[in-house]
Amino acid sequence: MSRLNQFQHAAEQHRHHLTRRWFFKDCGVGLGAIALHSLLQDRALAAAPNPMAPKAPHFPGKAKRVIYLFMAGAPSHLELFDNKPQLTKFNGTLPPAELLKGYRAAFINPSSTLLGPKFKFARHGKSGTELSELLPHLSGVADQLTVIKSMQTDAFNHAPAQIFMNTGSQQFGRPSFGAWTTYGLGAETQDLPSYVVFSTGDKGTSGGASNWGCGFLPTVHNGTLFRTGGDPVLYLSNPKGVDDAQQKDTIETINRLNTQRLGVMGDPEIAARISAFEMAYRMQHVAPEVMDLTREPVAVREAYGAEPGRPTYANACLLARRLVERGVRFVQIFHESWDQHGNLTKDLQRNCRATDQASAALVKDLQERGLLEDTIVIWGGEFGRTPMVQGGNDGRDHHPNGFTYWVAGGGFKPGLTWGETDELGFNAVKDKVHVHDFHATLLHQLGFDHEKLTYRFQGRDFRLTDVHGEVVRGLLA
Repeated sequence: MSRLNQFQHAAEQHRHHLTRRWFFKDCGVGLGAIALHSLLQDRALAAAPNPMAPKAPHFPGKAKRVIYLFMAGAPSHLELFDNKPQLTKFNGTLPPAELLKGYRAAFINPSSTLLGPKFKFARHGKSGTELSELLPHLSGVADQLTVIKSMQTDAFNHAPAQIFMNTGSQQFGRPSFGAWTTYGLGAETQDLPSYVVFSTGDKGTSGGASNWGCGFLPTVHNGTLFRTGGDPVLYLSNPKGVDDAQQKDTIETINRLNTQRLGVMGDPEIAARISAFEMAYRMQHVAPEVMDLTREPVAVREAYGAEPGRPTYANACLLARRLVERGVRFVQIFHESWDQHGNLTKDLQRNCRATDQASAALVKDLQERGLLEDTIVIWGGEFGRTPMVQGGNDGRDHHPNGFTYWVAGGGFKPGLTWGETDELGFNAVKDKVHVHDFHATLLHQLGFDHEKLTYRFQGRDFRLTDVHGEVVRGLLA
């Protein structure tokens, strides 16, 4: 018998067995499963998983939430926090040749002359924290700050450095610190996004939305970009002719279909979609009240310098406090104004006028409300600026070797100044804190072992600190 005849004979035998009697006899279990699925469908709909349910960290953390004030563009530590009398003394001279050995600069000739600080410094509070005259409001909360003068990073161009500072990697597509936080802790509220982002200043960030993205984590952990005026999120309000009842019916129908599909596929992205639709509906009722700064007492608005209806950094800081009060886990404000390759003196004055008062008011306000104890406030950019001049005699280039951050609250040691750069502010030389170390320490304060907060993707367990990072315990109270 030929192969063709064998195939035809086998097909005929197969068709012979596919009778109606065979179907009911041998497929009884299958029909029973279909019937059981139908009976349990409503129960399955009610039991759709909540991907943002609160979770316990690895151990009790000192902090429950984060407000990250990201000064995109990179503020000059030499004008704001790191006073260098020797830099003033040697202003206009060439830096020592051994200092520049193997050094790479972004845009200037590394052998450009040194530039002395443009502003005066003074010590403040019982801690004697040294701050620039550009920061008169921050000086009022000096004893609440933990100032880190020995930060180091691996990148010296804006986009990769911003992404590195926020995700622990210079590559696009990795989860941000905010996304890791909500992945580890879940949400404290179901009425607002757990991770809210504001963008103020002259323009957006160089790294774009990757700075607050969720990477390969479920999309429910992505940062949600809010506006400081009008609808916080575009298209949050219903269009004309659509009332609340219609909106509710639509959401329920869509989520019923999505829940059915979730039961079949088990895809966590479907659960994230269900959660997003439900939250969008709840936000329509909750967000307008939260975002209405006129509900704040006049004295509070004046303390921040907030003006309702304007897209300002001050408004974003006051909104950050209102959001964390209502259970938002992570708020990040990106203020892109700090890239002073030239016009350093005038632009720093302008930037500090826009940010100093509100930053200090936020720390003080959180403290007075009992929120600072378990909220980490972070202030800093993607790198520092060179001790050498750029832009004639009034600018500085990008500099990753040593720069300053400050944190407040969340179990960090208040009134502490940590680390040092050399006498010219060029290299961190004492108690260095790399970006990975900083991330490890922040996660520790949130209750996580940074080596164990992982997510498996493409056959590998990823984490915020990659394969690096040590907790800097000297920073902790």
